[in-house]
Amino acid sequence: MSRVPGDDFPGGADSLDPQEADYPSGIREPGEEAAESDDSLSVSEESGRSEDAREEKSGDTLSDAHEMTFLGHLQELRMRLTRCLIAAFVGLLACYGFSEQLFQKLMEPLVTLLEPTGGSLIYTGLPEAFFTHLKVAAVAGLFAASPYIFYQLWIFVAPGLYEGERKWIVPIAVCSAACFVTGALFGYYVVFPFGFQFFLGYATDFIRPMPSVKEYFSFATGMLFAFGLIFELPLFMLFLASLGIVTSKGLRKYRKYAILGSFVVAAILTPPDVVSQILMAGPLCLLYEVGIWLAWIFGKKPKEPAKGPDMEKKHGGMTAGPT
Repeated sequence: MSRVPGDDFPGGADSLDPQEADYPSGIREPGEEAAESDDSLSVSEESGRSEDAREEKSGDTLSDAHEMTFLGHLQELRMRLTRCLIAAFVGLLACYGFSEQLFQKLMEPLVTLLEPTGGSLIYTGLPEAFFTHLKVAAVAGLFAASPYIFYQLWIFVAPGLYEGERKWIVPIAVCSAACFVTGALFGYYVVFPFGFQFFLGYATDFIRPMPSVKEYFSFATGMLFAFGLIFELPLFMLFLASLGIVTSKGLRKYRKYAILGSFVVAAILTPPDVVSQILMAGPLCLLYEVGIWLAWIFGKKPKEPAKGPDMEKKHGGMTAGPT
């Protein structure tokens, strides 16, 4: 039997549309294909616009989140600084009862050198002595509250640390306060006698030193805080090394610049005499070396390529320290 075209269709050959019969399945007219391409382009354009809208919306969300995070950090900083001020005020109230003894102790390095020559400290304003006693109590209260103040400052930095590093916040705060107080004591017992003796060496029969209480207090407290801050250098270097920002190798590389910077800082913070500058620059260079050793011992170790057994035997499995 011969098969008639269209028998395979349910309606027979007569049910076929002439246009459908002319084009096999899967082949479409050129106009129909162009229309479908236009539709696909419009759909792709709409999807692109929707993606752009979603990206813009997500960008706004991220900017809002960043803004909220920044404002949250500012609020956290304000809270920590407020607590530090409250702690300093409490220390002032606690030390004010001993303000007379603290005042005499602060003036002792200069008074000891003035007594043989008959000199003494003076004050030119009526309330100057009272306010000086108040300021001495405030400075002593600040030193007494320094562990809590450093703790608040390190707590503010804690969100940027890993969970294992946050457990060191309390020891680091205590070490920060200890270094600060140690630096102030070094300036008081070591630097003050040499510096004051140098300045009083210019006294003659026609020039008698009569320093005012206000000027001496400003000079002494400035020196105490300067030495207290420079003694924080090893701890600061240790903190940067633990985060991987600096390494002992890099610190050794820039040692000569650190020595030059130590003398520049000493020239800025100390009086213009060689003795005071050396007494500050020398400990600063020594503290830099201590920071290098701390960075080598406790710093984050850089990843090194695996060594073969021959290399391990050659080096004996030992790592050289900083030089």
